[in-house]
Amino acid sequence: MNRTSMLQRLREEPSPWDVLVIGGGATGLGSALDAATRGYRTLLLEQWDFAQGTSSRSTKLIHGGLRYLQQGDLAMVRESLRERGLLLRNARHLVRPLEFIIPHEAWWHRPYYGLGLKIYDVLAGRWRLGGSRHLDRPEMSQLMPTLDSERLRGGTLFLDGQFDDARLALALAQSVADHQGVVLNGIKVTALCRSGDLIDGVYARDVDTGQELDIRARVVINATGVYSDEIRKMAEKSANDLLSVSQGAHIVLDGDFLPGRTALMVPRTDDGRVLFAIPWLGRVLVGTTETSMKSIVSEPRPLQEELDFLLHHVGCYLVRPPQTGDVLSAFAGLRPLIRSHAGRLTARLSRKHFLEISRSGLVTITGGKWTTYRQMAEEAIDHAAEVARLPKVRCMTRDLRLHGWSEETAGDFCEYGSDAAEVAQCCRQEVGGDLRLHPRLPYRQGEVRWAARHTMPRTLEDMLSRRLRALMLNARASMEIAPSVAAMMAAEQSRSPAWEQEQIDLFNRLARGYLVS
Repeated sequence: MNRTSMLQRLREEPSPWDVLVIGGGATGLGSALDAATRGYRTLLLEQWDFAQGTSSRSTKLIHGGLRYLQQGDLAMVRESLRERGLLLRNARHLVRPLEFIIPHEAWWHRPYYGLGLKIYDVLAGRWRLGGSRHLDRPEMSQLMPTLDSERLRGGTLFLDGQFDDARLALALAQSVADHQGVVLNGIKVTALCRSGDLIDGVYARDVDTGQELDIRARVVINATGVYSDEIRKMAEKSANDLLSVSQGAHIVLDGDFLPGRTALMVPRTDDGRVLFAIPWLGRVLVGTTETSMKSIVSEPRPLQEELDFLLHHVGCYLVRPPQTGDVLSAFAGLRPLIRSHAGRLTARLSRKHFLEISRSGLVTITGGKWTTYRQMAEEAIDHAAEVARLPKVRCMTRDLRLHGWSEETAGDFCEYGSDAAEVAQCCRQEVGGDLRLHPRLPYRQGEVRWAARHTMPRTLEDMLSRRLRALMLNARASMEIAPSVAAMMAAEQSRSPAWEQEQIDLFNRLARGYLVS
């Protein structure tokens, strides 16, 4: 996957495209893959980087959603569990089963959560990962030695799915390319173009060069997440706002706070949220919050009250409660929630996705969650094909193995799947390629060079935040390696010393926002 060749195809291939997708997050990439695998000529445009927004800032879970079970939404739980099963099968190098413990603090928690999880297992049907079971205090202490189990009455263990969100997004982009689609980051859509009353393409600008682009398509899909209303108003200025935006914050702690391979789930906190503490890439990821936001920013920051909330609540369950100084990195993402009646808490707004076809033919798909991205994409392309009067072709993604699929799910570079051997070769053959970038990070120099050649990172942030997860694992360490990684990228991509220094400055400014003082 190479940006130069993608740009060349955009310039040289005949217009119009069958399907043009705006937005390179989970839903946009999923839609582009669905369209490309049906044989439609497909183009995806992302103004920043793949999954730069909400889609790389999740709690890293592929799950059915116990919250929806509590709300009685069995249809949504069943759909999510099916999609969880499909992802575990089709992206096995990136999505894995994970054990969770729900702690019991009152006598009635055991029958209450036990029954709920039995229903969860039944709804999963053939996609069931394994039965839930009760744990006594000694069993909990064995699985979670740092859990303050003395005040608990045991717990319930169950299985759900875990993944690396940015890497899965990249696998989707690579899969689109594998099926002859064109995916481009750094292309900002500035307006929609029309033929009569109908939208038939977009005007866009290459962020790197400033080149203006006039791109025609039979149908345009708006999959821009929290920016969906902005694109909808390009189509119809009078369009009512569809979304309410909320912020979810996370903190990352050292793995010693929750050693092992079992996650902690608190089903109900003070604000009605579910709290997770999850082993992830050798660290502990704690989240999340639900804070209503009045404005949309490209780089949201956790609020102090969100950080305090997370530290307090996770600290209630650990022998050694974490302090502010223990936070290695803190990040936040914005969620597009479907509006409900005024005054309703964002924690209670709909997570269901929403599909709209405007009078001008713009197809908007928004809401939802990572787990159901494929189902959302299938519905979007079914409707987009009707709008564009494309040949009717059935969805192919239910049984589609994503780029990198491999039987091997353990060992060095296993997260790269079938590309692992190529990455390992790069580490062995490049000078210094096998050297660790930093003693507190798991990445090697060869991974930077391989990613620079094959995964289209435009900026130092693209590399250190999403190709490697360094920024989220340890913000300070990521700043320390920024100069050496920028130098490697500059060498691989023939960038100037001025570009190199600019990228270091921009990244350090960004990374300081991930530090907690």
